[in-house]
Amino acid sequence: MNTTYLIAPVVGVLSGVHCIGMCGGIVGALTFSLPEPVRRSGGRLLGFTVAYNLGRILSYALAGALFGWLGGLMVASGSGSWAAWLPRLLAAVVTTAVGFYIAGWFPRFARVERLGEPLWRLLEPLGRRLLPVRTLTRALLYGALWGWLPCGLVYAMLIAAPAQASAVGGAVYMALFGIGTLPVMLGAGLLAGRLRDIAGRRGPRLAGGLAVIGLGVFALLSQQI
Repeated sequence: MNTTYLIAPVVGVLSGVHCIGMCGGIVGALTFSLPEPVRRSGGRLLGFTVAYNLGRILSYALAGALFGWLGGLMVASGSGSWAAWLPRLLAAVVTTAVGFYIAGWFPRFARVERLGEPLWRLLEPLGRRLLPVRTLTRALLYGALWGWLPCGLVYAMLIAAPAQASAVGGAVYMALFGIGTLPVMLGAGLLAGRLRDIAGRRGPRLAGGLAVIGLGVFALLSQQI
């Protein structure tokens, strides 16, 4: 089994503190904007929260498919062994950088979010048209747009996606990363932002960052990413 399919969801889980800080406010606002009967019903609230996150993960998978396809073109071009080796090395380096970013030691990494700002300016008005969210279909569509919110962590994972060397591989890689973030993001939706207090503490961020750094170093040493 491709070991990156194991690493991607682990990075997603460990980056949960970053996800809460980045999107916790959005999730809380979406929860409070739902009709009161929905908020009071655990089952219905869970349904809307799952729909938001399913849309988000589908967007990650779509972006991963594009980047994986580009990686596949590099390998198929027959440009030399570097075409297969370089994406794996870049993926390992980026994973390590993500760990430093989560731990708070590399804040400048967030500058990569500027790359997605032009696209977000086009998509954000579409999201406003879906508000207020009153149906599961709208929740799914809003989540799909939310998935394109500029995020340095998502972009870092996308940089690693070409190492999968196919559209399917890239899509699976990014979907698994998104699934890894799911427990924390579902909790944020159901608890309406209460997890942000935990995510704001230094300890969880440091622990998550160190763990991701460990994964990146392992990938550098093994060259399996």
